[in-house]
Amino acid sequence: RELLRLAGVPVAAPSANRSGQVSPTTAAHVLAGLEGRLAAVVDGGACEVGVESTVLDLSTPVATLLRPGGVAREVLEAEIGPLAVAGAHGGEAARPSPGMLLSHYAPGLPVRLEAREVAADEALMAFGAPLPGAGAVWQLSEAGDVVEAASRLFAGLRWLDAEGARLGLRGIAAMPVPQHGLGAAINDRLARAAAPRE
Repeated sequence: RELLRLAGVPVAAPSANRSGQVSPTTAAHVLAGLEGRLAAVVDGGACEVGVESTVLDLSTPVATLLRPGGVAREVLEAEIGPLAVAGAHGGEAARPSPGMLLSHYAPGLPVRLEAREVAADEALMAFGAPLPGAGAVWQLSEAGDVVEAASRLFAGLRWLDAEGARLGLRGIAAMPVPQHGLGAAINDRLARAAAPRE
């Protein structure tokens, strides 16, 4: 906010990560992901929301949700009425918004969704009480809070990917997250992380 105040004009900037990779939520993630391709990073601390912005298409009579994000669909619909929902887009040229490729936000290790059991050679992304037996565990929210989980999602994918690779694990098992509130954005990002690489 201080940068924006000092600039005194609107500021637009590109994403601070390479397309298709796990989004950064700290300055350290940006520096690691862009590997010396930038001279400086403004460090305002970890992102509070965690997932990126919600994107709407308002060019038609009924607003269309292009990408669920930090503002939940339920909140938007309470303000502007029912939303249409865009599907995933396979090609780079056809997508109307960033983050809509079928495979996006992908760590190096494969991601398995809706895990109800976990093997010793898998890392676990836990939501609520963790499943026993994982080779490594990242807790999104022990209390089952989707807001907390959204704020910890990308840091968790990064950590599980690095720790899983270090330990020689074969993949990341993600426990189910409810679809309400920011859970929709979490599940969107996890589904794209788990999709076959293009």
